[in-house]
Amino acid sequence: MTSWIFDDTPIDDPFGYGERAVQFLRLLKHPKSTLPNLAFDLSPWQERIVRAIYGPRHPDGRRIIRTVAMLLPRGNRKTSLGAALALLHTIGPESVPHGESMVAASDRSQARIAYAEAYSIIEAEARFYGKLRLTDSKNRIQNPKKGSFFEAISADARTAHGHTPVFALVDELHAWPKRDLWEAIKSGLVKVPNSLLMVISTAGRGQENLAFEFYDYARKVARGEVIDPTWLPVLFETPRDADWQDEAVWYAANPGLAYGYPDIAGLRQLAREAAEIPAERSAFQQLNLNMWLDGSADPFVDMMVYDEGSFPVDLDALEGQPCWLGVDLSSTTDLTCIVAAWRNGEDGFIVHPWFFCPEERLRERGERDKVSYPLWAEQDLITPTPGNVVDFRYVEDQIREICARFNVREIAFDPHLARNTLNTLLDEGLPAVEMRQGWITMAPAVKELERAIVGRRFIHGGHAVLRWNFENIVIEIDKAGNKSFHKGKSREKIDGAVATAMAVARCAAGDSGVSSYETFEGDIEEWSYV
Repeated sequence: MTSWIFDDTPIDDPFGYGERAVQFLRLLKHPKSTLPNLAFDLSPWQERIVRAIYGPRHPDGRRIIRTVAMLLPRGNRKTSLGAALALLHTIGPESVPHGESMVAASDRSQARIAYAEAYSIIEAEARFYGKLRLTDSKNRIQNPKKGSFFEAISADARTAHGHTPVFALVDELHAWPKRDLWEAIKSGLVKVPNSLLMVISTAGRGQENLAFEFYDYARKVARGEVIDPTWLPVLFETPRDADWQDEAVWYAANPGLAYGYPDIAGLRQLAREAAEIPAERSAFQQLNLNMWLDGSADPFVDMMVYDEGSFPVDLDALEGQPCWLGVDLSSTTDLTCIVAAWRNGEDGFIVHPWFFCPEERLRERGERDKVSYPLWAEQDLITPTPGNVVDFRYVEDQIREICARFNVREIAFDPHLARNTLNTLLDEGLPAVEMRQGWITMAPAVKELERAIVGRRFIHGGHAVLRWNFENIVIEIDKAGNKSFHKGKSREKIDGAVATAMAVARCAAGDSGVSSYETFEGDIEEWSYV
């Protein structure tokens, strides 16, 4: 997807604006440059990108490219390039009267880095003294002659609206805590003609986040699945199944390596440490090779393997087939989930979830958890219930509907929060059972689920919320080697994965009423069957 950057094919430049942009950057200086007279070091691969952004034009001179999606590992001087382009729009030939250029980052310190980079470029060139107004306390560089200015802002700022940028550089999108500033920038860019959005970031984690949405669209454009000539994808990323220790892979992901940056000796040292320390390995893969990893640093299963089970689930075809339910009822902030499991052959499983969350402050909860609950609600992937906690009456009604439609053999609950619901369903003659979420019951359930996923015998329909729950799992292992699910962080949700393990375990046990906990290595003291 980046071959055009290196193949010397012609880049359209009918008005010479691409050449003009390159010449402006070459006139800049950088205090850390090793070139004569501290000349700004514009590597050939960077020059090709600049020409691809600013060269192609409509007949009236408007730029064709309006969005640049660049994925670059650390150390490839993306901040320097972005800061120089911000100056191109502030004091260079792309500046317009009273035009606003900005760099936006996840927090104040990150935004300050890009501003400081632009500031250092200006300081290195004596010609700029007296011609620009630098307000360091506000992270602002102003061109009084045109009234144009460049400012650094952050996603944690109290106010995000009121900006009308002609150029917006978004830095490290994968680290943004919420969408407010992103939406303000996007809406502001359309207010002015010929605006440009440039997003430069390293790879992130997980799929239910703003950065993955953005770069997934860029990948589709790069592959030709989406035709959007206004986008320029520049994606230096490493496939998950690549040999991360192969230096050829490093060079493919790091275009600057051929020009001496990042430091190859430093990468080799990081790789040696990564070979021995799993946490360091994940960091090396994500930050230095641009591998987009799972949400958890120590995932339950490889999510690429999990995704192989994304075949559609035909619920109509499953009517009449024996079915087992696992139910994980929430506390005040967690999700509630029902998962149904059916047999698929002798040793495979098909599952389908139903999720519930509190309706009150739905958007704020989504920002806290860094997912889009409102969108999931629109897509019927999750059911909001009135109030600030999940109303279990809605859950009970859903269970009744499932039992009326499918051949439900058991409904497994952890009795910790489910005593009233369990008793209500039992009084109605529904097959409710207790399944405590302790080591005795959950360790074999987790093992059964892991065997099914790794063995490619687990079909889940690609449900987005369920996938998010699975990628949040952190595994805890006891001294006997038994595994248990835990959250990576307090905000991360795994309720759907827990309910899935419960449903699969009861489905595996079948009609015998015997739990797969018989394989547990330890004392049996937590299982009860009602």
